[in-house]
Amino acid sequence: KPPDAPLRLWVPGCSKGQEAYSLAIALWEFFDDQPLRRRFHIFATDLSDPGSLETARAGVYPESIEGELTPERLHRFFRKEDQFYRIDKTIRDSCVFSRQNLIADPPFSHVDLISCRNVLIYMDPVLQRRVVATFHYALNVPGFLILGSSETLGDQSGLFEAMDRTNKIYAKQVTGS
Repeated sequence: KPPDAPLRLWVPGCSKGQEAYSLAIALWEFFDDQPLRRRFHIFATDLSDPGSLETARAGVYPESIEGELTPERLHRFFRKEDQFYRIDKTIRDSCVFSRQNLIADPPFSHVDLISCRNVLIYMDPVLQRRVVATFHYALNVPGFLILGSSETLGDQSGLFEAMDRTNKIYAKQVTGS
């Protein structure tokens, strides 16, 4: 991928946005040490009610996040507003939130990384196979899939190579189909 091309990430099952924003913060910090700050877009989707997606878009979190973040991250990426914190506009602007049904709606394509943590565990094995195959289709080569600690690829492991079994990070394998 050309260095000026933006990275594309997909967070299916984004709930209220914490995972998408955490990825955006991690990428922002990673690029601090790089000669060029690469652009990126995070597509965060969920089947939940529109209210949850509106909450995610707003990027508003209770004061209790003070105990979950380092003071440096809190100061750099959040703004205090009354009794809550709002994630910085730069981070919010890197994330697009939309409603999507992983089973019925078309997937994103040409994605560099999919972070699907704690979504597959709510599906039966037949649906898990369909979703894992969808993720394989959606990813570029190289492309990476991150699963939650309780999730597996099931019998679809031939579609991905384990890069880090402990952290459930997989690389897309090129298949004959």
